[in-house]
Amino acid sequence: MKTAKEIMTKDVITVPVDMTVVELAKVLLEHDIGGAPVVDMSGTVVAVVTENDLIDQNKKLHIPTIMPFLDAVIFLESAKSLEDEIQKMAGAKVGDICSKTLTTVDIGDSLETVATVMSEQGCHTLPVMEYSNLVGVIGKADIVRVIAEGL
Repeated sequence: MKTAKEIMTKDVITVPVDMTVVELAKVLLEHDIGGAPVVDMSGTVVAVVTENDLIDQNKKLHIPTIMPFLDAVIFLESAKSLEDEIQKMAGAKVGDICSKTLTTVDIGDSLETVATVMSEQGCHTLPVMEYSNLVGVIGKADIVRVIAEGL
């Protein structure tokens, strides 16, 4: 079975946390990629940003369902998620719209592990790490390419 090292794209396009959303859109289009690792000032990978994050900026705001109870209002959904959604929709920088949880895979992980992480975590772009260093990235297209090649 193939490993992350054999599947990954080695020439990784990263974006800084303070890049504007418009600049991000141009980078994704120019390089024909669906997402990119986000790096801080020291070059450390801190998040991932994807096309979906850009698309989320232009969706309708979902107002949480509430239930009146006596003289109070009970949110049936998290008020925090509404706050996060508003913040993401109004974001001007990559750091405002990127995922807040970083999910990565190790260079030695199998295709099966990578596909499982991608599917179960809902990740479309996975940074590949070796000893805490970014060495590659795996996107959905990389998995599809391997399948097309007959594994």
